[in-house]
Formats: sequence, C-alpha cells, structure tokens
Amino acid sequence: MTGEAVRVLLQRLQELQAERVEAYRLLEQGHQAYLSSAPHYDFPRYRQLVHEITVAFSGISREVLDIAGRLRGELARPDLAQHLARLQEREQEKLQLTAQLQLARQQAQDQPQVDAHQQEVQELKHKLIKTIEAISEVLQDLKYDSEEAE
Repeated sequence: MTGEAVRVLLQRLQELQAERVEAYRLLEQGHQAYLSSAPHYDFPRYRQLVHEITVAFSGISREVLDIAGRLRGELARPDLAQHLARLQEREQEKLQLTAQLQLARQQAQDQPQVDAHQQEVQELKHKLIKTIEAISEVLQDLKYDSEEAE
C-alpha cells in the first residue's frame, strides 16, 4: 500500500509541476503584452495577472509541501521528501529570476542605449536556464529514487 500511496503522490507532483509550467507560460504571455503596451504601460492589468499567478504558485507550493510532509512522515520516505525540498528551493529561485528578468527586459526596452541592461537580460536568461536545468535534475533524481525503491 505504501508504494501505491507514494506513486499517487508523485503523480500529483507531476500534475503540480505541469500547472507551474502553465502558470509561467501565462506570466510570460502577460509580460509580453505588458511590454507591447509601451510607452503607456497597462500596469493595472499586469499587476492583476501577477497577483493571480502568485496565488496559483502559492497554492501549488502549499500542496508540494504537504506531499513532502506525507512522504517524510506517514510514508517514511525522507529521501523523496528531501528531493521535494530541493525542488521548492529551485522553484523559488526560478520565480525570483523570472521577476528580475521581466524587470530587466522592461529597462532594456525603455533605455535601449544602455548596454548594461541588455547584458543583464542575457545574464539573467543564462541563470534562469541553469535553474531550469537544476529543476529537471531534481525531478530526474526523484523519479530514479522512487523507481529504485519499487
């Protein structure tokens, strides 16, 4: 029964990760629309989108932490719970980098003559790619460790 319960929780985790991917896609689309509204940015609409995405991310994070707690406690799989803790750290980092990148993109658009803004955009994109790769690694480790125990 424990193996089945772990499988169900990890399936739910996959669904939550898919929800995160979709939320990032919506955030990116919204930011592109926001940037295209220059020079009279439609900030209220963008702020509302950011609020909605923040609520979604918060709910996803709460559920991931709940899954981690169940893995650590009742299912006696602290190894898998540790992967979820690492996942949450990387997801937090990804969200922060995404926000920084969006701000940098706006600055680069508003002041195209300032090379430092373009350089910052490139550096943040690189950090974001590295963070996404780290998230994929954590998910692979989680998959491997969960299959190994079956």
